[in-house]
Amino acid sequence: MNGPGVELAVQVLSDSATVPGEKRLRAWVIAALQQQEVDREITIRIVNQPESQSLNAQYRDQDKPTNVLSFPADLPAGVDHPWLGDLVICAPLVECEATEQGKEVQEHWAHLVIHGVLHLLGHDHQQADEAKAMEALETTILASLGYPDPYADAVDR
Repeated sequence: MNGPGVELAVQVLSDSATVPGEKRLRAWVIAALQQQEVDREITIRIVNQPESQSLNAQYRDQDKPTNVLSFPADLPAGVDHPWLGDLVICAPLVECEATEQGKEVQEHWAHLVIHGVLHLLGHDHQQADEAKAMEALETTILASLGYPDPYADAVDR
């Protein structure tokens, strides 16, 4: 395997038929970590809307479900451990957004996994320049996997 080693734990609490298998999830995580030179541990928890909404309300003060939440590891100073953090992805919302945006469901899954991992790595999109840089990185990573630009309008694809 090229790139970093990844210890991936996948927790599926949704019966959605579009939930990708661990092999695909791992490939997307590894693609997002290509610039990393160390092994990493990540947990991906795939949930339904009630859990997503509860976590989003608790941690972001937004009482609605969201597509992906990233929880970077908060290790004490001096602790050298490969844990990068956790992602929580809302399967029904991924499906709904893909349909609304005219995207293939699996390409939207790939985008959200990569987006979430980039957040775990410290990327953000609160400021316009940060958003532009993060979107460019996401687009590059997705293109390396054969996926189209997720920010292009569906009619431009």
